[in-house]
Amino acid sequence: MNPSFSALTIRQRKLLPVVQGGMGVGISAQSLAGAVAHENAVGTIASVDLRHLHPDLVAASSKASGDEELNRLNRVALDREIKGALARAQGRGLIAVNVMKAVADHPALVRQACESGAHAVVMGAGLPLDLPEMTADHPDVALIPILSESRGIAIVLKRWMKKGRLPDAIVIEHPHHAGGHLGAAQVADLGDERFNFKRVLEETQQLFKTLEIERERIPLIVAGGMSHFAKVRTALTEWGASAVQIGTAFAVTHEGDAHDNFKRTLAQAKDEDIVEFMSVAGLPARGVLTPWLKSYIKRLDKLQANAKADPARCTQALNCLSVCGLRDGLSKAGQFCIDLKLSAAYRGEVSKGLFFRGKDPLPFGEQMRSARETIEYLMTGRKPVGV
Repeated sequence: MNPSFSALTIRQRKLLPVVQGGMGVGISAQSLAGAVAHENAVGTIASVDLRHLHPDLVAASSKASGDEELNRLNRVALDREIKGALARAQGRGLIAVNVMKAVADHPALVRQACESGAHAVVMGAGLPLDLPEMTADHPDVALIPILSESRGIAIVLKRWMKKGRLPDAIVIEHPHHAGGHLGAAQVADLGDERFNFKRVLEETQQLFKTLEIERERIPLIVAGGMSHFAKVRTALTEWGASAVQIGTAFAVTHEGDAHDNFKRTLAQAKDEDIVEFMSVAGLPARGVLTPWLKSYIKRLDKLQANAKADPARCTQALNCLSVCGLRDGLSKAGQFCIDLKLSAAYRGEVSKGLFFRGKDPLPFGEQMRSARETIEYLMTGRKPVGV
């Protein structure tokens, strides 16, 4: 590791200051998370709908009756993926599970992550105010909320402190750079100054002083646009961040769990191919302008005008989100099945899938490299031969 970078310490584990972001459906599972952890960094499994990675669970899904059976199959898949990642890590690094607050089954997914041996639970897509209660029976599991501005951090800290718990780290995600669902109310807010990393870090450090929390007690991890060594160095040595979180650059590694067509689609996307749009959860999202997304955006006004509440519109028969524009008839939200589109992307179906992607260029251009080479570049600035 670069000697000018301090280790990231979570629950007495001394780690490289690199966190691999959770990416679903099936983009970051046991292969990627295990490989990243094996390099003594933080590998993250995205918990959403992991049954797609297991043919026997997919077959069982076709016979399932109702949401509860599908949710159970997803928890079986999560258990397998966590145990597989732990085996691949061989006792190194840290295995985290990302659970979205917006997913209806999130309490059960958190419990499963803890019971299956995950070292940490990461939660975003909503304020994780009740995460301490959900993990009360597993006090050794690290808790890491994902937030985008100091106001949200203050709300979580004050609520958790009343329960006698502090986060083991906080991920600060910048919606102007990150991929997937974004922590802003609307697309026009993505570049708002309140999300500026330096500002949020400074405001959070001041908040720590006000709340009498030791600065070193809670590592601050910046996420979004951190896939280049120069940005990593600035964040870690000038802004005071404890670590960086990277998503897309890890998604396209050899160990990434998705189909190679998925990786190529992300790696080959140009600036003009990366767009923001309103997703089904009522939040902005960022992805690659594939044939499906291009067609969807053209039809969006008409689809929203015809929005109607109808559970039968869940094309996967899975009420995955607690709030869904398609199912709930929310005219200002997206009008498609998020699970159907993300699972198609996982399989590499470019004409049908939704391919989430961060805004910034990848460190190795269109080349696919290993997780180890990616981490080495992020920590030292040295690129592999041939890049």
